[in-house]
Amino acid sequence: MTLSLLHVQPATGTVAALTATGGVAVGGYVHHAWRGLGACATQGLATNPWYPQGIRRALRRHGSASDALRQVVEADAGASRRQCLVMAADGQAAVHSGGDNRPVVAAELRPTVAAAGNLLADASVVEVLLRRFLTLACTNPEAAWAEGVAPRYRVGYETCLLETLIETLEAALQAGGDSRGTRSAALRIESFDAAPIDLRVDWDDDPAGALRALARRVRAPDFAAFLASLPTH
Repeated sequence: MTLSLLHVQPATGTVAALTATGGVAVGGYVHHAWRGLGACATQGLATNPWYPQGIRRALRRHGSASDALRQVVEADAGASRRQCLVMAADGQAAVHSGGDNRPVVAAELRPTVAAAGNLLADASVVEVLLRRFLTLACTNPEAAWAEGVAPRYRVGYETCLLETLIETLEAALQAGGDSRGTRSAALRIESFDAAPIDLRVDWDDDPAGALRALARRVRAPDFAAFLASLPTH
């Protein structure tokens, strides 16, 4: 299984990606985030490491998420083995789930946030992941979920986006996560206002807990001061 969530804030260009899997080192292979541009997660029965290059190129040409996804899928002879989630700078998303992926396969797309997974313990895992993110980050989570209206994000929500992503993952894993168990997890946050945050747990019996421990170190005064001293452009 791989389970991923993408978030793009069109108003600020902030982009976030969250991924977890039953295999090793998910952060090195699955999600890719580009501030002001968009994000993708390439996963499934077998990831395609060349998808991000093509998707990023298409997004730079101001292509839509669906156009960018279509281009890489059409060029891939193994597309039936892929699941790929793409979100563009406008917050619109597209997903491809090839027919050879192992069940349970699921995806939920909403404006500015989307989630997808395969080899899930239950289809509800993707719903829990997305709904938890909306609940933590938005003032209208029920409307954003049920009606597909644009989420209204809480003032200052980006300052605690790191913790929001981890709590979101914890909720999804409690709902079942990977049918094999979840062993690695990663997240990345790209912003014009702060240095990137890129955390990876390559193998752990509790990858969400290990991510939370890393987050506490990132928030520690010394390291927080270091991050604040870095250039933002």
